[in-house]
Amino acid sequence: MTTTASTASAAYWEPLWAQGRQYRQLDDAEKRLMDEHLGPGRARLALDIGSGAGALARHLHHELGYRTTGVDCSPSAVALATAKDAGPGPAWRCLDITAGDLAALPESAFAVVTCRLVYRWMDDKRAFLDRVRQLLAPGGTFWVVTEITGRRTTTDPALLELAITPAEAETLTAGWSVVRTADLDVLRCYALRP
Repeated sequence: MTTTASTASAAYWEPLWAQGRQYRQLDDAEKRLMDEHLGPGRARLALDIGSGAGALARHLHHELGYRTTGVDCSPSAVALATAKDAGPGPAWRCLDITAGDLAALPESAFAVVTCRLVYRWMDDKRAFLDRVRQLLAPGGTFWVVTEITGRRTTTDPALLELAITPAEAETLTAGWSVVRTADLDVLRCYALRP
Protein backbone atom coordinates (compact mmCIF):
# COMPACT_ATOMS: atom_id res chain seq x y z
CA MET A 1 0.00 0.00 0.00
CA THR A 2 1.38 3.40 -1.00
CA THR A 3 0.62 6.49 1.03
CA THR A 4 0.78 10.02 -0.28
CA ALA A 5 2.41 12.76 1.76
CA SER A 6 0.10 15.46 3.05
CA THR A 7 0.35 18.54 0.83
CA ALA A 8 0.86 20.58 4.01
CA SER A 9 3.87 18.55 5.16
CA ALA A 10 7.64 18.75 4.88
CA ALA A 11 7.60 15.38 3.07
CA TYR A 12 5.71 17.07 0.22
CA TRP A 13 7.44 20.48 0.14
CA GLU A 14 11.07 19.72 1.05
CA PRO A 15 11.96 17.97 -2.23
CA LEU A 16 10.44 20.83 -4.24
CA TRP A 17 12.37 23.55 -2.37
CA ALA A 18 15.55 21.45 -2.32
CA GLN A 19 15.37 21.14 -6.13
CA GLY A 20 15.21 24.94 -6.43
CA ARG A 21 11.58 25.23 -7.41
CA GLN A 22 10.39 28.85 -7.62
CA TYR A 23 6.91 30.17 -6.95
CA ARG A 24 4.93 33.29 -7.83
CA GLN A 25 6.86 36.38 -6.78
CA LEU A 26 5.40 39.10 -4.57
CA ASP A 27 4.74 42.04 -6.91
CA ASP A 28 4.03 45.75 -6.33
CA ALA A 29 0.26 45.43 -6.81
CA GLU A 30 0.06 42.72 -4.14
CA LYS A 31 2.30 44.73 -1.81
CA ARG A 32 0.02 47.77 -2.18
CA LEU A 33 -3.04 45.71 -1.24
CA MET A 34 -1.24 44.27 1.77
CA ASP A 35 -0.05 47.73 2.85
CA GLU A 36 -3.60 49.09 2.55
CA HIS A 37 -5.25 46.28 4.53
CA LEU A 38 -2.57 45.71 7.19
CA GLY A 39 -1.20 49.24 7.69
CA PRO A 40 2.01 50.19 9.45
CA GLY A 41 3.47 47.64 11.83
CA ARG A 42 4.80 49.98 14.54
CA ALA A 43 6.90 47.06 15.82
CA ARG A 44 3.82 44.87 16.40
CA LEU A 45 4.24 41.13 15.88
CA ALA A 46 3.56 39.39 12.57
CA LEU A 47 3.70 35.72 11.59
CA ASP A 48 4.04 34.56 7.98
CA ILE A 49 2.88 30.95 7.57
CA GLY A 50 4.46 29.03 4.69
CA SER A 51 7.04 31.77 4.22
CA GLY A 52 9.04 29.95 1.55
CA ALA A 53 11.93 32.13 0.39
CA GLY A 54 10.68 34.90 2.70
CA ALA A 55 9.62 37.77 0.41
CA LEU A 56 6.36 38.49 2.24
CA ALA A 57 7.95 38.24 5.69
CA ARG A 58 10.72 40.63 4.61
CA HIS A 59 8.13 43.08 3.26
CA LEU A 60 6.22 43.00 6.55
CA HIS A 61 9.44 43.45 8.50
CA HIS A 62 11.42 45.99 6.47
CA GLU A 63 8.77 48.02 4.63
CA LEU A 64 5.80 47.91 7.00
CA GLY A 65 7.70 47.81 10.29
CA TYR A 66 6.35 44.61 11.87
CA ARG A 67 8.53 42.36 14.03
CA THR A 68 8.10 39.33 11.82
CA THR A 69 8.60 35.61 12.14
CA GLY A 70 8.46 33.45 9.03
CA VAL A 71 7.67 29.74 9.37
CA ASP A 72 7.84 27.00 6.80
CA CYS A 73 7.78 23.21 7.09
CA SER A 74 10.62 22.88 4.56
CA PRO A 75 14.18 23.18 5.96
CA SER A 76 15.41 24.15 2.47
CA ALA A 77 12.89 27.01 2.25
CA VAL A 78 13.94 28.28 5.69
CA ALA A 79 17.62 28.06 4.69
CA LEU A 80 16.91 30.03 1.51
CA ALA A 81 14.97 32.71 3.42
CA THR A 82 17.76 33.00 5.99
CA ALA A 83 20.42 33.29 3.27
CA LYS A 84 18.57 36.20 1.62
CA ASP A 85 18.81 38.38 4.76
CA ALA A 86 21.56 40.98 4.48
CA GLY A 87 21.18 42.26 8.03
CA PRO A 88 18.72 42.17 10.89
CA GLY A 89 15.51 40.81 9.48
CA PRO A 90 12.67 38.46 10.28
CA ALA A 91 13.16 35.49 12.57
CA TRP A 92 12.91 32.19 10.71
CA ARG A 93 11.59 28.90 12.07
CA CYS A 94 11.19 25.47 10.52
CA LEU A 95 7.74 24.47 11.75
CA ASP A 96 4.82 22.47 10.41
CA ILE A 97 2.04 24.84 11.41
CA THR A 98 -0.58 22.09 11.10
CA ALA A 99 1.04 19.65 13.52
CA GLY A 100 4.00 21.37 15.16
CA ASP A 101 4.15 22.71 18.69
CA LEU A 102 3.02 26.34 18.58
CA ALA A 103 5.11 26.92 21.72
CA ALA A 104 8.13 26.77 19.38
CA LEU A 105 7.14 30.21 18.09
CA PRO A 106 8.91 33.18 19.68
CA GLU A 107 5.57 34.69 20.74
CA SER A 108 2.12 33.32 21.50
CA ALA A 109 0.00 35.99 19.76
CA PHE A 110 0.47 38.10 16.64
CA ALA A 111 -1.18 41.30 15.40
CA VAL A 112 -0.98 39.94 11.85
CA VAL A 113 -0.85 36.38 10.56
CA THR A 114 -0.27 35.97 6.82
CA CYS A 115 -0.77 32.98 4.58
CA ARG A 116 0.17 33.52 0.92
CA LEU A 117 -0.53 30.72 -1.57
CA VAL A 118 -0.69 28.25 1.33
CA TYR A 119 -4.36 27.84 2.34
CA ARG A 120 -5.14 25.69 -0.71
CA TRP A 121 -2.60 23.08 0.47
CA MET A 122 -4.04 22.62 3.94
CA ASP A 123 -5.61 19.15 4.16
CA ASP A 124 -7.83 20.02 7.14
CA LYS A 125 -8.75 23.63 6.51
CA ARG A 126 -10.99 23.99 9.57
CA ALA A 127 -8.26 22.72 11.91
CA PHE A 128 -5.76 25.06 10.24
CA LEU A 129 -8.09 28.03 10.72
CA ASP A 130 -8.59 27.09 14.37
CA ARG A 131 -4.80 27.17 14.86
CA VAL A 132 -4.60 30.58 13.18
CA ARG A 133 -7.31 31.93 15.48
CA GLN A 134 -5.24 30.73 18.48
CA LEU A 135 -2.29 32.76 17.17
CA LEU A 136 -4.13 36.04 16.48
CA ALA A 137 -3.95 38.75 19.11
CA PRO A 138 -7.26 40.51 19.94
CA GLY A 139 -8.09 42.83 17.05
CA GLY A 140 -5.56 41.05 14.81
CA THR A 141 -5.80 40.42 11.07
CA PHE A 142 -5.44 37.19 9.15
CA TRP A 143 -4.20 38.04 5.62
CA VAL A 144 -4.76 35.25 3.09
CA VAL A 145 -3.80 35.30 -0.58
CA THR A 146 -5.11 32.40 -2.63
CA GLU A 147 -6.10 31.54 -6.15
CA ILE A 148 -9.83 31.28 -6.86
CA THR A 149 -11.44 28.63 -9.08
CA GLY A 150 -12.52 29.84 -12.52
CA ARG A 151 -9.97 32.63 -12.93
CA ARG A 152 -7.42 30.88 -15.15
CA THR A 153 -7.96 30.57 -18.89
CA THR A 154 -5.83 27.42 -19.14
CA THR A 155 -7.06 23.86 -19.34
CA ASP A 156 -3.89 22.49 -17.69
CA PRO A 157 -5.19 20.43 -14.75
CA ALA A 158 -2.01 21.03 -12.72
CA LEU A 159 -2.60 24.80 -12.86
CA LEU A 160 -6.33 24.53 -12.29
CA GLU A 161 -5.66 22.57 -9.07
CA LEU A 162 -3.92 25.61 -7.56
CA ALA A 163 -7.27 27.29 -6.86
CA ILE A 164 -9.67 26.90 -3.99
CA THR A 165 -13.29 25.98 -4.59
CA PRO A 166 -16.28 28.11 -3.55
CA ALA A 167 -16.85 25.69 -0.62
CA GLU A 168 -13.23 26.14 0.52
CA ALA A 169 -13.62 29.92 0.23
CA GLU A 170 -16.76 29.70 2.37
CA THR A 171 -14.88 27.66 5.00
CA LEU A 172 -12.15 30.31 4.98
CA THR A 173 -14.51 33.23 5.57
CA ALA A 174 -16.93 31.59 8.03
CA GLY A 175 -16.79 32.74 11.64
CA TRP A 176 -14.93 36.05 11.17
CA SER A 177 -16.59 39.30 12.23
CA VAL A 178 -14.90 41.26 9.43
CA VAL A 179 -14.22 39.90 5.94
CA ARG A 180 -12.67 42.20 3.35
CA THR A 181 -11.56 41.02 -0.06
CA ALA A 182 -9.63 42.42 -2.99
CA ASP A 183 -9.06 40.74 -6.33
CA LEU A 184 -5.73 40.59 -8.10
CA ASP A 185 -5.75 38.71 -11.45
CA VAL A 186 -6.27 35.00 -10.54
CA LEU A 187 -5.81 35.72 -6.84
CA ARG A 188 -8.13 36.90 -4.12
CA CYS A 189 -6.76 38.61 -1.02
CA TYR A 190 -8.67 38.30 2.24
CA ALA A 191 -8.33 40.46 5.35
CA LEU A 192 -10.12 38.54 8.11
CA ARG A 193 -10.69 39.71 11.67
CA PRO A 194 -12.21 37.79 14.61
